[in-house]
Amino acid sequence: MNSATERTIPPATAGEREMLRGYLDFHRATLVLKTDGLSDEELRRCSTPPSTLSLLGLVRHMAEVERAWFRRVINEEDIPLVWSAEGDFQVAYDASTATREEAFAAWRTEVEHARRIEAAADSLDVTVHAARAGKEVSLRMVMLHLIHEYARHNGHADLLREAVDGTVGV
Repeated sequence: MNSATERTIPPATAGEREMLRGYLDFHRATLVLKTDGLSDEELRRCSTPPSTLSLLGLVRHMAEVERAWFRRVINEEDIPLVWSAEGDFQVAYDASTATREEAFAAWRTEVEHARRIEAAADSLDVTVHAARAGKEVSLRMVMLHLIHEYARHNGHADLLREAVDGTVGV
């Protein structure tokens, strides 16, 4: 896969916060790499029926995840989801009329907010009440959760990309 997208390998030795940042950014860049060079139509192509999962749907979903955990939970902002005022996370997966431009603009905006919120936090031990989860959560848990979420969905992106044009690896 030829790409202009840069992906920095996470550090092998570092403090906890730097390592979490490194792995989160690595997985963010991996998702972008999986979409490089594809048209909007190819990005909207669904996986095997009956699934409606697509690469563009994954990008939209990860914009929601970034927004929900960093802005709504950690920063306690009273804002709706990007694509659903009713709080329905499934709406983001419907990329049937979405474009790369709108999906990535939203995703980049949310990643920028997430980085700013994480950098401003005093420590990974910052905790807030996550109403949806019904418990206190730390910034550490949020960062680990996002790494997990990206890693899981990057596995989906591997299969989706291969089905579009046969490209494997990254």
